[in-house]
Amino acid sequence: MDQTLLYLLIIVGISFGLTMLTLIDIILKDFGSTKTKILWHFIALIPIAGCLTYLIFGFRKGKRIKP
Repeated sequence: MDQTLLYLLIIVGISFGLTMLTLIDIILKDFGSTKTKILWHFIALIPIAGCLTYLIFGFRKGKRIKP
């Protein structure tokens, strides 16, 4: 029981970390329109599939905003 809980917490932690990194990356990029940026935010909120979808399709579409 304890190992199952540990594995579950590790999976949830990794999923949460990837989601946060994805959302931060989306915030720091310009996608050309606000609608596209909001769409990527909603896609990134899907726990694992959203992060993978963003990495495959959206990561290179946005341009880094320079301060």
